[in-house]
Amino acid sequence: MRKNPGVILFLIILVAVVAAFFVYPKNFGVKFMPWRLGLDLTGGSHLVYNVDLSEVKSGERDLVLNGLRDVIERRVNFFGVSEPQVYLAQSANNYQIVVELAGIKDVSQAIQEIGATPLLDFREVEINGSSTEFIRTNLTGRYITGAQLTFNPNTQAPQVSISFNDEGGKIFEMMTAKNVGKPLAIFLDSALIEMPTVQEKISGGQALITGKFTLDEAKKLVERFNAGALPAPITLVSQQTVSPSLGADSLKKGIIAGIIGTFLVMVFMIAYYRFFGIFAVIALLIYIFLTLGIFKIIPITLTLAGLAGFILTIGMAVDANILIFERTKEEMKKGFSRTTAIEEGFKRAWPSIRDSNTSTIITAIILYFFTSSFVKGFALALLIGVLVSMFSAITTTRLLLKVFVKDEKQRVSTNIN
Repeated sequence: MRKNPGVILFLIILVAVVAAFFVYPKNFGVKFMPWRLGLDLTGGSHLVYNVDLSEVKSGERDLVLNGLRDVIERRVNFFGVSEPQVYLAQSANNYQIVVELAGIKDVSQAIQEIGATPLLDFREVEINGSSTEFIRTNLTGRYITGAQLTFNPNTQAPQVSISFNDEGGKIFEMMTAKNVGKPLAIFLDSALIEMPTVQEKISGGQALITGKFTLDEAKKLVERFNAGALPAPITLVSQQTVSPSLGADSLKKGIIAGIIGTFLVMVFMIAYYRFFGIFAVIALLIYIFLTLGIFKIIPITLTLAGLAGFILTIGMAVDANILIFERTKEEMKKGFSRTTAIEEGFKRAWPSIRDSNTSTIITAIILYFFTSSFVKGFALALLIGVLVSMFSAITTTRLLLKVFVKDEKQRVSTNIN
């Protein structure tokens, strides 16, 4: 940066210009990658389901909940919902699944499908040349008492253990005796989740599914078994619908608020810091384009809370510049040249900038991991904004001042006698 500040500054400005075209909500910006907008900005439905885990053992509740969430995600995908959000919430002993369906048209059908109990069933497999036929049986998830993740004692490879009740164990024994050497298909909500090969007749109501599983794949299979097997009915307790027009109005107001806020910050910086304020404004514009570009590339689902978090960071983005400029002014009053005063200003302002932004980053991380989705959107936007603003203040503003601010040349007086 010391050797070629102009080149590095040019590259940063170039990236910011490309980002500006990329984030523009029309033409190239939409064709390349459209914005992901949340429920409150694009309209849709917010559904809350209570999960009855009274018949599920405490040690199996997480597996059941994760399995149910996976099943519901599969179901809402059939409706062509744009970026559905399905997440778990807990309050005391009350377990809930929250579903956000942005832009969905047929809400009643979605509610009907989501509320159905997950159906797990076993099917025999008939392979006729190039075609495969799955034959339904009477062995379903209601005969399964649970599934667990286990490990092979010799190889430590992950495997899935399934337990049947007495009636299910007898049905499974007859089925495996009939299909030794053949695959047995396992379906969840009519979607094939596994097709292991039967090695021998299995008695006693205990089965072991082995294969080349990764640990995550084995866990996912256990969750799906438990979701379709254990009794955990879900009940719709809350439904909120946001109209598309209301979402568009919220987005429009948020954008207007952001533009007004940015303009006022720019006016203040130029009016108070004059020459230095111009560089702060340029750095702020670069910050805005880079941050929005990161939002779109990750990509994150932009909600009204996230938009508020981003607008907040616009004001916070100039905090570092204010600290630097004030320190620079103090150094210039001491008689230092402009370039020396700027270097000292950055050096002395850095500890304050680092500490204040670190505390904000810690707060944003805590909010993201320990709160609900709306606050998570705010926290994520705040976190990204603070990180980019630190780069903007310490790198972009510094490069601008290095390139365009020079020491005043001393006037040399000459006397002729």
